[in-house]
Amino acid sequence: MKPYVICHMMSSIDGHALTDGWARPFKKDAGTLYEKLAQQFAFDAWICGRVTMQEIAHGDDYQRGLATAPVPRIHYFAERNADCYAISIDPHGKVAWKSNQALGSHVVAVVTEVVSDDYLAYLQSINVSYIFCGKTEIDLAQVVATLADELGTKRLIVEGGPAVSGSFVNAGLVDEVSVLILPLIDGRGEHPASFEIAKDAWTTPIYLTLASAEVQDGGGVWLRYKKP
Repeated sequence: MKPYVICHMMSSIDGHALTDGWARPFKKDAGTLYEKLAQQFAFDAWICGRVTMQEIAHGDDYQRGLATAPVPRIHYFAERNADCYAISIDPHGKVAWKSNQALGSHVVAVVTEVVSDDYLAYLQSINVSYIFCGKTEIDLAQVVATLADELGTKRLIVEGGPAVSGSFVNAGLVDEVSVLILPLIDGRGEHPASFEIAKDAWTTPIYLTLASAEVQDGGGVWLRYKKP
């Protein structure tokens, strides 16, 4: 069965999602509130794109030369009974993980078949799980199905960046959208919005129904939308 997928975002009033340039205390408090609200979803897996995961991994590069033969393009699971999984969308294998844990969750890299043997061998050496979901591009529907079938994922929370969130919505995989609107105006026109993919890839507007709206300490508003 398909997991229940929640897209959980944080943005300024004018819809910008990247927090660099925001005042440090404000950014810290907003991040703490964002994570507190996320925990209410009781998810068993959370998912981010490569750029976000690279920031979490804190690694500059990975050890190369570990592959002494071609590595089979089959799923590899170092842990099947974790309380929570950190799912990293990383088509070409670039995130330099230092361990198999990310914020207390077991790391599962989502890669394509064009990933290098060295990268797969490195992930195995530090017990990071990985799954293949596409030959050259990630198939998000396959990602969701594989997580459910192989790891029993029931509630998956998508936390960005904007391209990942937008791609999940555009693929029709999101059951609920959760947005923490913060009391600030960003104003940087080129700053990414909460949901962004290439214009020629966007299919049609996504219409939702408001499920709840709650004012938060500090003046933020937590909005939750669901499919009609």
